[in-house]
Amino acid sequence: MTIAETIKTLRKTAGMSQEQLAEKLHVSRQAVTKWETEGGTPDIENLRAIAALFGITVDELLTGEKKAQAAAAHRYESIIEYDIDEVKHYDMKFGSAKEVYLSGHPGEKLRIRLVSDTLASLQSDFKIKLDDTKRRLDLELLRRNGMSESAAKEGLSIYAELPEPYLGKVECAVNAELVTLSSLDCERIELGGRNRKLYLDAVPGIVEIDSNLDMEIHCKSLASSLELNQLSACSKLYVPADAVFTAKAKGIGTRISYVSDEKATEPFDTPGAEKRIELNGMKSELVINIEE
Repeated sequence: MTIAETIKTLRKTAGMSQEQLAEKLHVSRQAVTKWETEGGTPDIENLRAIAALFGITVDELLTGEKKAQAAAAHRYESIIEYDIDEVKHYDMKFGSAKEVYLSGHPGEKLRIRLVSDTLASLQSDFKIKLDDTKRRLDLELLRRNGMSESAAKEGLSIYAELPEPYLGKVECAVNAELVTLSSLDCERIELGGRNRKLYLDAVPGIVEIDSNLDMEIHCKSLASSLELNQLSACSKLYVPADAVFTAKAKGIGTRISYVSDEKATEPFDTPGAEKRIELNGMKSELVINIEE
C-alpha cells in the first residue's frame, strides 16, 4: 500500500472529509488531495502530525502496515481540542484505560481523542476537566453515569497530542496495559500509575517512571536518560544494540542485570556515558536486554 493509499484509507475509516483532515493538520484541502493522489508527499512535520492523529508511527504510515490500515477503525469516538498559546507544564490524569498514546505534534492545539469499539455511550460517560493557569495545564479524565474502572480498562483507548511549540515538563498518571510515548521534545516526562508495557520513541528528554508492577519497557531509541522508580518488582528494559549508556542501581536491595541473545551476560553499559539508566527503590530488579 502506497503512502497515498494509506492516508486515504485512514481518513475514510475515521469518517473524515478531506476538509476535516486538512483542518486538523492545519493545511489546505488541496494539500490533502495531492497527498492522496500521489501529486505530492507530506513533509516530515506533516508525516508526524498524520501519524500522531491516527495513533501510529511514521514508519507504519510510510510502509502501510496493517496497524496503519486499522488504526482509525473504532466504532465510537470523542474528540476535544484546546488552544495553547504559551509553554506549559502539563499534568494529566487519565485514570484507567486499555492503552494510551501520548505524542507531540507541530500545531498549537492540545488534542484528546477517546476511542472504543465497545463503549457506545463514550461521549456522555467521559468528561475531560481542564484547569488552565499561567504556564500550567491540569487535565483530568472523569468517568460519569456509572462508568466503571474495569470497563474503561477493557475498552478505552486514549490518544493525547501535545503542541510541540509549547511543550514544557509533562506529567502523566494512568493505569493501562500499554502506554506509548513518541515525538515528545521536552526537558522531562514523568509517567506514573500501574502500567504493564511502555514504548518510547523520539523522546529526547529525561523519562522518569514510577511503578510497582513488573514492566516491559521498549526504547526504539535511547535519546536521553531513563529513571525507573519501583518497589518489589522486576522489570525488563529493551534498548537498541547501538545504545551507549551507563547504568546504576540505587536504593535498598536493587539490582541491574543484563541479557543478550536470551542469555545472561556481563554488563554492556559504558561507565561515564552521558545517557543514564537508573534504578531506584527497594527490593527491585531491572533486566536490560538488547532489542532484536
